[in-house]
Amino acid sequence: MATAAMVREQMIKAISYRDKSQKAKSDPDNKFERDLAMEVLGLVLDGIIPIRAHAHRTDDIMTAIRIAEEFKVRLIIEHGTEGHLIADEIASRNIPVVAGPSFISRAKVELKQRTFETPGILSKKGVKVAIMTDHPVIPINYLPLCAALAVRAGMDYDEALKAITINAAEILGISDRVGSIEEGKDADLVIMDGDPLEIKTKVLEVFINGKTTYKAVDK
Repeated sequence: MATAAMVREQMIKAISYRDKSQKAKSDPDNKFERDLAMEVLGLVLDGIIPIRAHAHRTDDIMTAIRIAEEFKVRLIIEHGTEGHLIADEIASRNIPVVAGPSFISRAKVELKQRTFETPGILSKKGVKVAIMTDHPVIPINYLPLCAALAVRAGMDYDEALKAITINAAEILGISDRVGSIEEGKDADLVIMDGDPLEIKTKVLEVFINGKTTYKAVDK
């Protein structure tokens, strides 16, 4: 409750700051003191950037949703550990979820409902899902493994690949550069010797901006 109260307090301050800022622009004699934190929240209020809500439990996810709807701002749910329990609520509002890390113990009460089924249940409801490792909590090189375990738990294979490629890029707002193989993008490519979600698959070559940055040595 305290977190929700503080978020609301800051959003209300940001609305007031934005109104005063706009009035100051038409009054050259107004000695208006800038507040960079409030200017960032102004970008949220204007829909330029989203709120990224760190929320595991259903009650916290719904609180984030209520705040987003109250201030009419864009929302992305980070973690969403219990998102599968309220998948319809999330899907009906077209809210993306960056799910995970699932490859972790239930070390705190917020992780009681932790399951690899979460990404699959959400994606089948139409939620745009990306999968995270919360690096360095789980090292980023285990990201394909997390996607594979989500497939084992019922997630569609293609959706799991999207969850670690194009969906993640779209949620971040950088899909014009990365996330898929298309003309005009950054040409960051990984060549493998097999299925990218198969644990035995090895990386043969890595390209960054079209240039080779890694090449496996033949043994």
